[in-house]
Amino acid sequence: MNKPLASLTLLLMSVPGDSAAALEAMLHDGSPDPALTVVHGGDCCNLVHQFEACAPNQVVVLGAPSSVLIDALKAWDGAPPCAVTCLSPPPSPDDLVALLALGLTGWWPQTGLSSTDLNTALALDRLRWQHGRAQAHELRQVRSQLSDRKYLDRAKGLLAQARGLDEDEAFKLLRGAAMHANLKIGDVSRSVIDAAAWAEALNRAGQLRMLSQRVVKLAAQRLASVDAHRARRLQEESEQRAQANLDFLAALPQLGSKGESLPSALAQTHAAWSALQATLSQRKSASILIQADDKATALLAQAEALVNELEAASGRRALKVVNLCGRQRMLAQRLAKDALLAELLDDHARRDSFAQLKSEFETALSELEMAPLSSPDIRAALKAARDEWARLLAGLRFLDKAESRLAISRASEVLLEVFEGLTTLYERSLQVIMS
Repeated sequence: MNKPLASLTLLLMSVPGDSAAALEAMLHDGSPDPALTVVHGGDCCNLVHQFEACAPNQVVVLGAPSSVLIDALKAWDGAPPCAVTCLSPPPSPDDLVALLALGLTGWWPQTGLSSTDLNTALALDRLRWQHGRAQAHELRQVRSQLSDRKYLDRAKGLLAQARGLDEDEAFKLLRGAAMHANLKIGDVSRSVIDAAAWAEALNRAGQLRMLSQRVVKLAAQRLASVDAHRARRLQEESEQRAQANLDFLAALPQLGSKGESLPSALAQTHAAWSALQATLSQRKSASILIQADDKATALLAQAEALVNELEAASGRRALKVVNLCGRQRMLAQRLAKDALLAELLDDHARRDSFAQLKSEFETALSELEMAPLSSPDIRAALKAARDEWARLLAGLRFLDKAESRLAISRASEVLLEVFEGLTTLYERSLQVIMS
C-alpha cells in the first residue's frame, strides 16, 4: 500500500555519483513535503527488488538507457505498483511506445528543470498514475459486469430450455443458487454454462461408443440383406456423425485445460475411428466384417476411456447418469450387432455373449428407473425403452428367421432413438445443469 503524502518516499534508481547527489538535493530543496525521504536503489536492473524492499510512493530513474529501463519494467507486466518517472536524454519514438506500454508514468529532461519544476513534475506523475489506476479499476469492473451479463443471459437460456422457465423465473433460480452458495450470480452463471458444456462433451463422447457398434451392425445388415437400403443410408450418416463428434471434442477449450490425459485419450479414439473407417470402406464380406468388428471393439475401448476421462475431469458427479444413459445406446447396438453376426457367421461364441450384454442392459435400465433424477418426460421415455427392449429380446429367440433379424434391427434403432432423447433430457435436467 502506498504511503500518504505526509511521508513521501522516492526510490531513486541511479548509478551512485554526483548526478544522483545533485538530484537528491534538488528534490529536498523544491519539495513542499518536509518529510520527504529519498532512498538510493542503485542500478536500474535492481528496480523490482529495491521496490519490494522499501515500498516507495514513486520511482525516479535517472539517466538509465531506455533498453535497460524497458527490461526492468517488464517484470510488472504493464502495471507498475507506483508511479515511475524517468529523467534522461530523449528516448527514441519506438522506445517511448515500448515504455508507455510497460507503464512508464512520465518522462522529463535530465537537465534544465528547477527544483520546484522537478517536484511539480513528479507530483503530476503521481497524480497521473493514481488517475490511471482508478480508470483501469473502473474498466475492469465494467468488463466484469458485461461478462457477467453475457454469462447470465446464456445461463438463463439454458435453464429456460431445461425446465420451460421464463426469463424472470430462470433469473430467480440463479439468484437463489448464488445466495445459497454465497457466490456472485456471474460465477454461478459461468458454472451453469460450464456444467452444460461438460454434459454435452460427455454425451458426444458416449455417442462414439454407440457408433462404434452401430456402423458394424449396419454393415452386417447390408451383407445379410436385412433392410439393406436403409442400413446403407444410416451407416453413412453414422460415419459422418462420428467424425463430427470427434471434431467437436477436439475444439473444446476444456479439453486442453485438464492436462495431457484428455487430449491423449481423444487422439487415441480418433486413431481407432480412422482404422475402423478404413476397414469399412472395403468391399463387404464376412472376413471384412470380422476385421471391422475387431476395429470396432478397439474403438469402443478407446471411447470408453475417453468418457471416463471426461467424467473425472468435469468433477461433477451428477454427470454419471448422463454417462449411464448414454451407454445404453451402445449396449442396444452391440447386442443387435452380435445377434446379426452370430447368425451371419454361424458364431456360437457371440451367442454365448448375449447373456452378459442383456444383464448389463437390464442392470443399467433398472438403475435409471430407480434414479431420483426424474421428470414426467424421463419416466415416459424409460417406459418406452422398457417396452422396446422386450421386443428386441423377443427377436433374439428366433435368430434363424428373417423377420426376427429385421425386428432386432428395427428395435435397436428405436432404442437408440429413445435413449438419445433420454440422454438429452438428463443432460438438460436442472440437477445436472445446477450441479
